[in-house]
Amino acid sequence: MKLQKKTTSLFSMLLLHVLMFETNIKAQSNDECLQQVSIFAEYAKVKNYDAALSPWRESRENCPSANAAIYSYGERILQQLIEDSEGSEKDQHIDDLILLYEQWVEYFPERKGVSEVGGIMGKKAQALLDYEKADKKTIYLSFQEAYESDPNSFTNPKHIYNYFKSLHDLFKEKNLLVSEELLFEVYEDLSEKFVKEGDNYSKRLDALINKEDEGSALSNVEQRNKKAFGSYINAFSVFHSNMDKIIAREASCENLIPFYQRNFAENKGDLIWIKRATSRMYTKECTESDLFVTLVETMHQLEPSADSAYFLGYLTDKAGNTQEALKYYSEAIELEDDAYKRAAILYRLGLEFKRANKYSVARNYFQRTLQDRPSMGKAYLAIANMYAASANNCGDSQFEKRAVYWLAAEEARKAARVDPSVKRDADKYVESYMGRAPSKTDIFTEGKEGQTVTFSCWIGRSVTVPSLSK
Repeated sequence: MKLQKKTTSLFSMLLLHVLMFETNIKAQSNDECLQQVSIFAEYAKVKNYDAALSPWRESRENCPSANAAIYSYGERILQQLIEDSEGSEKDQHIDDLILLYEQWVEYFPERKGVSEVGGIMGKKAQALLDYEKADKKTIYLSFQEAYESDPNSFTNPKHIYNYFKSLHDLFKEKNLLVSEELLFEVYEDLSEKFVKEGDNYSKRLDALINKEDEGSALSNVEQRNKKAFGSYINAFSVFHSNMDKIIAREASCENLIPFYQRNFAENKGDLIWIKRATSRMYTKECTESDLFVTLVETMHQLEPSADSAYFLGYLTDKAGNTQEALKYYSEAIELEDDAYKRAAILYRLGLEFKRANKYSVARNYFQRTLQDRPSMGKAYLAIANMYAASANNCGDSQFEKRAVYWLAAEEARKAARVDPSVKRDADKYVESYMGRAPSKTDIFTEGKEGQTVTFSCWIGRSVTVPSLSK
C-alpha cells in the first residue's frame, strides 16, 4: 500500500514537471512570436518591407494567431512583393495574398469586438478582380458573400462599386444568375449604402466645420481628420456617381415604367419596394407617368411619412395648387426627425423653387438645408448659381450688375471649403464668376475701391468692393 502511494506521488510529481515544462515551452514560444511580430512591425511601419519579410514569414508560419499585425502588415508586404516581381513568382505572391485574406478572417475576424469580415472578404474579392485570378461569376459571388456576410464592415467605396459592376457585367451577358429584379434590388441596396456611409463621414466633418465657424481653431489631429473625412466623402460621391452611370440605360424611364408596372401588383404592400420605386422614378424624372401618381398614393396609404408628404406636395404643385403644395411640404419637413434626411428634403424643395425661378424662396430652403447639414456644398453652389443668373436684374449700373458675381464667387468658395465632393466644380465656378466680376481697372476707373454695393433686388445683400492692392 505504501509502495502504491509512493509510486502515485512520484507519478504526480513527474506529471507536474512535464506540465510545467510544456507551459514554459509555450510561454517561451509566445514570447518569441511576439518578439518576431515586434521586429517585423517596426520595419513595416517605415516601409522597409525587405527587412520585415523574414520575421513576418516566421511569425505567420509559427504563430498565426499571435497578433493581427501579421495580416494588416502582411497585406502591405505581399502587395510590395507583387509589385516587384514578375511571371510565376508574381503569381505565387498573388495567391499568397488571397490566402492571407482567408487566414485573416479565420484568426482575426474582429477588431475590438467589432466584426471586420465584410471588409476583409471585400479585399479578397478586389484582389481576385485586380489580378484577374477568377472569372466574372466567381468575382461577383465573392463580393456578394463579403457584403451579405457582414454589410457593416463592407464600407470601401471601390468594393461597393465593383460589387455592382460585377453584377451588371453578368446581367449584360444575360447570365441566368442575374435577373432584372435582382439587378434593381442590389442597385437600390448599394445606393442606400453609398448614402449611409457618406453621411457617416459628413456628420463627422460637419462637427469640425461647426467648430471652425464658431471661431475655434482645430488641432493638428482634427485638421488631418478633416482632410481624411473629406477624401472619404469625395470617394463615396465619385463611386456612387459611377454606379449610376453604369445602370443609366436600364434605369431610363423607358425601362423603369414597364418594370415597375409589371412588379407593382406583387409588391404593392411592400413599403420598402414602393419607396424605392417612387424615389427612383422621381430621380429619373419619370413623374409624368400615371404609375408615379399611383406609387405616391400607395406610399402614403401604407405609411404617411416625410417622403410621402413631399411627393404629394410635388404632385399638388404640378397640378397648379401651390398653396396646398406648401402645406404638404411643411408637413414633410415637420415629420422628418433626422437632420440629414430633412436636409435632403429641404434641398429638393430648394431645387423645385429654383426651377420655378422663385429664387428668394429657394434660397431660404437652401439655407435651411445648410443648417441641418453644413457640409452640403451643392446647396451653396445652388445659391451661387441663382446670384449669377440674377446679375442683369440687380444693380443700377453695369458695374453694380457685374458686382453680383463677387457674391456668387463667395458662395462657391464656401462650397469648396466644406464639401470636397464638389470642390473641383466649385473652383471652376469661382474662376468663372471672378472673370465676370469688375476688374481692377474697372474698380480704379469707377473709383469704387473699398465701397459697399447694396443690391435692392431679391438678393437683398451687399458686397464690399475689393482693394486694388490685393
